[in-house]
Amino acid sequence: MFAAITLARSFLMPLTLAVLLFVAFTPVCRAMGRLGVPQAVAATLVTLALLVGVLVAMVVLAVPLTTAVEDAPKIFAELQVKFPALQGPISEIRDAIDRISALSVGGAQPLTVVTAAPANGSGMLTSIALTTPAVFAQLIFTLVLLFFALASRELLYRRTVPGFAAAAERNEVLSAMHTIESSLGHYLGAITLINAGLGVAVGFAMWAWGMPAAILFGVGAFAFNSIPYVGAVAGVLVATLVALVTMDGFVVPILVGSTYLALTSAEGQLVTPYFVSQRLRLNTVIVFIAVALFTWLWSVVGMIVAVPLLVVLNVICQFVPGLAGLGSFLSGGEADEMEVQTLPERSAERMKS
Repeated sequence: MFAAITLARSFLMPLTLAVLLFVAFTPVCRAMGRLGVPQAVAATLVTLALLVGVLVAMVVLAVPLTTAVEDAPKIFAELQVKFPALQGPISEIRDAIDRISALSVGGAQPLTVVTAAPANGSGMLTSIALTTPAVFAQLIFTLVLLFFALASRELLYRRTVPGFAAAAERNEVLSAMHTIESSLGHYLGAITLINAGLGVAVGFAMWAWGMPAAILFGVGAFAFNSIPYVGAVAGVLVATLVALVTMDGFVVPILVGSTYLALTSAEGQLVTPYFVSQRLRLNTVIVFIAVALFTWLWSVVGMIVAVPLLVVLNVICQFVPGLAGLGSFLSGGEADEMEVQTLPERSAERMKS
């Protein structure tokens, strides 16, 4: 099964993204429908808004991202000067990047690519250029599928519900579908707004410290924070390393990294628990395993879709009696913690009896 999922990733990744976006934006289209907007028009507006958002992000990030890629060899070189003990690991990282670039070009002459890439980062830029058409094709597939799904959402519901014979089952299925819509929409909306706020805060903080490409750090914080646990650590490390290269001494770079860490910690410990419903909170161990598994299967896209898929599965478990145990295991609420705490007491009582 894992081999099939990996081999079909070019099709399954955009399909999964389209399904998640369909569930998340169906409440928006339903609200437009209550205002008298036709389904097709609402689907067009949502799809165009997503497309424009992606294009604007690409235009805004094109220059700083290209500059960052071109400056990567210089950053590695200056890190080697500041930290001679890191010379070996950094050289291995550069060699690995060069080999990946060589393989992406085709691997016909790997030695030539490996020696040329460190000079100006052209190998990495070539790799990005070669993968861009495939990424655009998957993006277009996702948006087109999302448009057709949103434009015919009522038809999809009418074709799904009659598949159950009993009227009670039909009502239960319809209620589950609406709950999934509402839960995932609220979850993704809250997380997106929180991540956007964190990105703005990180961007202003990096600008205040005099970091280069502060806007790139803000967007990076927004993107990294979509990846539980790993994203925050990666952001802190990147900010600290860039500060070590661009600033004198060690005190200010450490303060830069500490600022990034303080902002992400406040978001994770205070803001997100306050705005995200406890019913949608997940078991942290399961979240970590799911993110690692989907990263192994689908790389960056897997990191993004892992948690929303868990949210959908958790909501489904609430409506299927046979999956109640799995839902309790996936949940990370306080009720579950209280029940786990009483298990030793129950075991002791059974032993006494």
